[in-house]
Amino acid sequence: MKRACFLLLLLSTLASAQHYDVLIRNGRVVDGAGNPWVYADVGILGDRIAFIGRADPAVEASRTIDAKGLVVAPGFIDMLGQSEISLLIDKQATSKLTQGVTTEITGEGESIAPQDDFTLREARDFLDHFHLTVDWRTLDGYFRRLEQNGSGVNIGTFVGATQVREVVLGKENRPPTSEELAKMQEKVEDAMFDGALGLSTSLIYAPANYASTDELIALAKIASKYGGIYASHIRNEGDSEMQALDEAFRIGREAGIPVEIWHFKVSGRQNWGKMRQVIDRIEQARAQGLDVTADQYPYVAAATSLGATIPPNFHAGGQEAFVRRLQDPEVRKQIRDELMGPGTAIENWWRGTGGPDGILVVSVLDPALKKYEGLTIARIAADQKKDPLDALLDLVIADRDNTGAVYFSMNEEDVRLAMRQPWVSVGTDYGAVSTTGPLSESRSHPRAWGAYPRILGKYVREEHVLTLEDAIRKMTSLAAQRVKLTDRGLLRTGYFADITIFDPATVIDVATFEDPNRPAKGVEYVFVNGVLSLDRGKLTGQTGGRPLRGPAWLARDYYPDGLPPRAKVEGVITDDNGWPLPRTTVSLADSTGKQVGSYQTKKDGRYQIVLADLCDPCTLHAERMGFASARQAVHYNGANSLWFSFSLKRAPTAPADQ
Repeated sequence: MKRACFLLLLLSTLASAQHYDVLIRNGRVVDGAGNPWVYADVGILGDRIAFIGRADPAVEASRTIDAKGLVVAPGFIDMLGQSEISLLIDKQATSKLTQGVTTEITGEGESIAPQDDFTLREARDFLDHFHLTVDWRTLDGYFRRLEQNGSGVNIGTFVGATQVREVVLGKENRPPTSEELAKMQEKVEDAMFDGALGLSTSLIYAPANYASTDELIALAKIASKYGGIYASHIRNEGDSEMQALDEAFRIGREAGIPVEIWHFKVSGRQNWGKMRQVIDRIEQARAQGLDVTADQYPYVAAATSLGATIPPNFHAGGQEAFVRRLQDPEVRKQIRDELMGPGTAIENWWRGTGGPDGILVVSVLDPALKKYEGLTIARIAADQKKDPLDALLDLVIADRDNTGAVYFSMNEEDVRLAMRQPWVSVGTDYGAVSTTGPLSESRSHPRAWGAYPRILGKYVREEHVLTLEDAIRKMTSLAAQRVKLTDRGLLRTGYFADITIFDPATVIDVATFEDPNRPAKGVEYVFVNGVLSLDRGKLTGQTGGRPLRGPAWLARDYYPDGLPPRAKVEGVITDDNGWPLPRTTVSLADSTGKQVGSYQTKKDGRYQIVLADLCDPCTLHAERMGFASARQAVHYNGANSLWFSFSLKRAPTAPADQ
């Protein structure tokens, strides 16, 4: 039934002689809704999809792409990236575009706004290293900066509960007073008005870990009031994952807000094989009426800061206090006791990865420490002739808690089982990086470069874990619907022209943990809001990304999304009794008689010919079998739409032979 409906949609949009900015011909169109693929052509005008169907050979375009043998899909949506700052350092978003990502959702706990002197002081090492100035305090200010800077991909963001807590309380390990909580709620409300998608948390980290469930419910109620959702890196993804899920469910129920579980996983070797139980718990919550979904990256290793190995209670007070504390022998003993003990209250990365062999250093900020990138903690400890935990603590101190690490804490069967769930979308959980420039100076996690091609190559083509259509639904419309992105995530006429074209026979990730900074193969073309950003697998240098603001953005009525619509010649064709005439061909010809646009009316008799160029003088011609044709002189300046309607008279009937 779905296939039949989609074919009818295509047949109803057949075009003959329209001129497009881009026409993608002969591709296998996968629309993002889960429908079976169909052969179709896709036309782009400005930043929108203007046509989907089988275009007449006479249709012209400024650029025609032959997509024979390729899949044409909606641009992929990264349900959790980390590129809000990266894009201000290098706007190209190389690692996103080369795997087909056109939109990123971000803002995990510590979001890009609000900012104040304390939050900027905490980020000073990073900002100074990349010579980056933060000239905003609000989310609206950041979006304005992003618009001025340009962006390779679209960016939508949550407001982080951690961020508003830091602005009001710093990194103190205590509950807020009633006055402080009210200020935090105001910060959430301001961010929602500025276009935040909802409220987010990252509850394994300090100071997020210091927040009570009641505090989070109070903030989530504000996001819910303005149409947002609650997205969470839950408090524990390992030994206490069930309790952490129950907390997220409670927040969803009591705040009346949909719940998204970020980077869905079962973490810790001691927990491998428990994914079925975790899925059953989520399915139970869904059956009880809670709107809860999740997303994942298709790898068995996580990535976060090396400092995250150390329990949250030792991070209180901020970066300086944390680094200073780690130098105290008594504190180091307490950390060792907590990590080596049997407790399950914290996310214990040390135990979950099997110890120092399961923790890989991938990035440092201090150039003097570069030699440690690509080495496990076990290898670093052996080279330094130190105890492994001491080696870890000393590296965190030396790099002032700016070290990134990969943690091998998951297993393949759990990853596959999660992937099969229809409510699980896709994310990279990594900021944009590059093979050149400042964002290439460190190693990364392979998911930064290959999450989407890995699913399409390994899990669709090679292992058949998913069908092609379902995989693309997870990468596009499922994510767009979740965060309420308007006119994105599907290939539909009138939707924004975020389009990814790839070769289903060759698409694959090639980044590895040993050699991570390698672009994926098989993604051929990427359009972001109609801008060709990847051409035959190479970046074009053109950036089409935009801020994507959430449902409560106050200025939406004054500044609608997207480019101004193209001007057009339009009208209605009726018979002389006023009834609409379908199947009437309306064409526009220039002064030489060359046809520059045409349209065939449907049941409502309406036509529209979109034309960007001047056509003065032109002739508008309407003709239909059984009716006398009609003409109208037109003076079209290419900027202002014109309306011309025709009332066609029936052609006289020839007398019958006697």
